[in-house]
Amino acid sequence: MSQYQQIMKDGLWNNNVVFAQMLALCPTMAVTSTATNGLGMGMATTCVLASSNLIISLLRNVISNEVRIPAFVLMIASLVTLMSMALNAWLHPLYKVLGLFIALIVVNCAILGRAEAFASKNGPIASLFDGLTMGLGFTMALTIIGGVREIIGSGTLFSQASLLLGPSFKFLSTTVIPDYRGFLIMVLPPGGFLALGFLLALKRLADQAQARRAEARKKAAAASLVLEPVAAEQTA
Repeated sequence: MSQYQQIMKDGLWNNNVVFAQMLALCPTMAVTSTATNGLGMGMATTCVLASSNLIISLLRNVISNEVRIPAFVLMIASLVTLMSMALNAWLHPLYKVLGLFIALIVVNCAILGRAEAFASKNGPIASLFDGLTMGLGFTMALTIIGGVREIIGSGTLFSQASLLLGPSFKFLSTTVIPDYRGFLIMVLPPGGFLALGFLLALKRLADQAQARRAEARKKAAAASLVLEPVAAEQTA
């Protein structure tokens, strides 16, 4: 279980695609004008990432080392094509919003990177779990960035969620700041860089605070080990 716990921790936080690896920034900046768009893009990428990891892991002993990269790209491209067709058929409003960026999932460095670094070297279950956690971490990053931009930019959260993601997501749409006139720059591309920069700074501060707490616990544990024999001698 410790292996899967580490995979989850890496995918969601330590090795997050956006906040740690700084990959897939093109769709991150382009489609996160709202939390709804970020959630939709993240869900599509998660499906492709988990599926590609599973298939590549199953075929890792069949694909020769010399042609592994072209083979990986071909598999990912096939999965992205199926995903694009599915979105166009069942979630057409979301497909129109994401547009070209669905096809660009093929060249998402995070997907090919996980295929090369993890799926080609590990079993199917671990690879599937790695793909899911990495995808969920990517979805979380896009949704948070989109949410920050949408709240500051227009005062809403998950606007038009029912139109883009289906009637079952209608409960997500809410007005956070009533009668808010908006802050246009956060909806425009520069707002993506501003939101990402502030969120990266917050993550660095959280990591530093966690490291200080871990160091303090180590020092406390070491001090207790030193004091225990002394206390035992004094008691004797």
